[in-house]
Amino acid sequence: FFYISTISLMSIFSINDVINLMNKKNNIRNVSVIAHVDHGKSTLTDSLVAAAGIISLDNAGNQRIMDTRDDEQERCITIKSTGISLYFHLEPELLQKDTSIVKNISDGNEYLINLIDSPGHVDFSSEVTAALRITDGALVIVDCIEEVCVQTETVLRQSLSERIIPVLSINKLDRCFIELSLGGEEAYKGFLRIIEDVNIFISIYHDKSIGELELNPLVNNVCFSAGLHGWAFILSEITSLYGSKINDNEKFKKKLWGENYYDNIKKKWHKKNPNGKYIRGFVKYCFDPLKVLITKIIEEKYAEVNILCEKFNVEEQFQKFRLKAKGKSLMKKLLQYLLPAHKSLLIMLIKHLPSPAISQAYRTEIIYEGPMDDKYSKSMRTCDPKGPLMMYISKMIPNSDKSRFIAFGRVFSGTITSGLKVRIMGSNYIKGSKKDLFLKSVQRIVLCMGRKLESTDYIPCGNTGALIGLDQFIIKTATITDQVNENAYPIKAMKFSVHPVVRRAVNVENPSDLPKLLEGLRKLSRSDPMVQCIREESGEHIIAGAGELHLEICIKDLKDDFLPGVSLVFSDPVVPYKETINSESNHICLAKSTNKHNRIYAKSLPIEELLLKDLDMDTIDVKNSTELSNFLVSKHKWDKNTTKNIWGFGPEPSFANMLLIGTKSIQYLDEIKDSCVSAFQDVTKEGILAHENMRGVIFTIVDLELHADSIHRGGGQIIPACKRVYTASFLYSSPRIMEPIFSVFISVPLKHLGAIYSVVSNRRGKVYEEVTKPGNPVCEIKVKLPVAESFGFSNELRSSTSGQAFSQCIFDHWALLKSDPMKDNSQANQIILSIRKRKGLKAELPNPNDFEDRL
Repeated sequence: FFYISTISLMSIFSINDVINLMNKKNNIRNVSVIAHVDHGKSTLTDSLVAAAGIISLDNAGNQRIMDTRDDEQERCITIKSTGISLYFHLEPELLQKDTSIVKNISDGNEYLINLIDSPGHVDFSSEVTAALRITDGALVIVDCIEEVCVQTETVLRQSLSERIIPVLSINKLDRCFIELSLGGEEAYKGFLRIIEDVNIFISIYHDKSIGELELNPLVNNVCFSAGLHGWAFILSEITSLYGSKINDNEKFKKKLWGENYYDNIKKKWHKKNPNGKYIRGFVKYCFDPLKVLITKIIEEKYAEVNILCEKFNVEEQFQKFRLKAKGKSLMKKLLQYLLPAHKSLLIMLIKHLPSPAISQAYRTEIIYEGPMDDKYSKSMRTCDPKGPLMMYISKMIPNSDKSRFIAFGRVFSGTITSGLKVRIMGSNYIKGSKKDLFLKSVQRIVLCMGRKLESTDYIPCGNTGALIGLDQFIIKTATITDQVNENAYPIKAMKFSVHPVVRRAVNVENPSDLPKLLEGLRKLSRSDPMVQCIREESGEHIIAGAGELHLEICIKDLKDDFLPGVSLVFSDPVVPYKETINSESNHICLAKSTNKHNRIYAKSLPIEELLLKDLDMDTIDVKNSTELSNFLVSKHKWDKNTTKNIWGFGPEPSFANMLLIGTKSIQYLDEIKDSCVSAFQDVTKEGILAHENMRGVIFTIVDLELHADSIHRGGGQIIPACKRVYTASFLYSSPRIMEPIFSVFISVPLKHLGAIYSVVSNRRGKVYEEVTKPGNPVCEIKVKLPVAESFGFSNELRSSTSGQAFSQCIFDHWALLKSDPMKDNSQANQIILSIRKRKGLKAELPNPNDFEDRL
């Protein structure tokens, strides 16, 4: 049994009450908590969990119950997103005080909130993506002093691309009073900047199909909070505090935000404040009373506190609390009683975020791959529990002993039950094929309750939950449907905002442990949405992560959880490079098949940078030939006939290179297409210079001479010839390499700026922006830094600034190295030779004459 809050009383409920409420789709809210690192997501989430009775109110803010791993508690950051289902009873009058753009329909006063607390560090952005896919609303939390930061922008952009509606909490208000002693007007301007910045992002990135979105404290979709101390308020809560002293509550609330100033002498409101004679409504009625309460309680000067407590009718409670606590502890108890955080948060989440019945109507078209008129999409749009089953698995969670995984996700249509035989469409499934397709029965179904799992017999659509018994068939993500639904399309794969550009090779000290290593890497790959475990041709096993911290956590999980007792050897961090070309090949190259009966003529040229960016951003569906053709013609001025000659993109699953057929009226052309594309995929995946992926290359088959007999032009003849002609044309096109570049965001006190510039310049970095916000002693510096130079960068920053600099690295772009890799002792040449040595390739670089045939 657990406890729940009815705002005014506590009552006991069983897990059966949660299960019964899962059938009321209008009373469900699926919410992600998103923010920049250290802005207070987990501490504020504690208040909601405490209101549900799972932890005590005294521990809320300190326990961080959603940080379930030991290293999360030690490091004080969230690493894995964690789900919990919370059950609340809310008095109906609380939800009738304001209007909302979301037209929810309620079925009673009981609500189920499926909450997912996600990480704020940029290295774990993939966990945020996995959380956002299966939720409908986002609680965006911003530190009132640090304001909107880089990761705030990233997660907000991600959520809006998934058509998720945000509400805002301006957090850590206690810092204004205790740490910085800000004046009311200065604090108000900071809050206003935060709201304006978030609204600017919403206006740029939000999808018009949702309708107009704007965050405004007067609408009660913005709250002000102090998660550590468990209090928060929306403006309607401040209005109700003054209660009988106000004639018109709604009119008074409008005076609490914006250009409304109060004349204390004449007792009148004004729209302007000449010479600063008047006091702003927000400052007078919201900020200053809180400032008096907090500062005077901490100073243990209770006379002024008593006056305020009398005004708010809480004098009796204050005297009770004084007997048990003092200082910050007394302040926390009083403000939790006066302005309980869960009350304002619940009003925001329930009133201003959509139920599954509302959200799936506009989200289905962007997450479902199939046509919008089939029975599956119709059932998803209406959130029909009796429709065909459609469930998306967004991540795999290891069980307590790390031996098996549970598949965590959301049911979008139908109802999943224990024992049901389901059709599993994995992340590599293509409609019509049998690749990554499995039939399997669900063994058990559980609800995630933070650190605990609760069994249930079924989960209807609109809810999150987890399946047991499918982990052998799901690598990272999957779509689950009924066994008989052979016509169902999968739900679209998630798009991550980060790339796995930091790598380390791993091996075992004892060769007999190699099978254990392979199994451990398979488990590691399942446990994280982003990490890649790659086996090179040389036999190297590579772990690729989004950054140093992500890689460090993955290695720790591998050693401690998946391979305990096995001695492992790790290489120094390795950076992936891309192979590209700088110009069109200087002549058309020829390659003959082994039997000399077939000739293939080809050339290569670089892809323009703007087109490459569009292909990277997935702004166009390259599988839709008509859409692709129109896009290339209208935006990039391609010839329409050329667009019809695109044979493929690669290496799969990326679209960074193209294969074109530049000839027509060749007999047997269609018969050799698959062979040409297969060779193209191989060459672009394992490039010519150092077996690194290619990027930005167009291979064009200019002409073909094919043998009339099909037995002489099979794949065994065509594929090697294609590989050779692609290789030769690449080497004749001024080959170059590209290195990954991080965008680094550094927060540092102004007095340490010089040290930052020194560290950055020593690592080939370039400062491109420096921002100092009014009233904020911390400066924000934005730097472009090669990934190869980023190892140990954070430690060097901290040591040179006495530990006061904080940095975050996020992948930005691929930059061309200007030096010629074919020229001895050049920078690019040294990089290529070191990669070839690591991969066990010959030291000599390939010669184009070895791949090209003569007429």
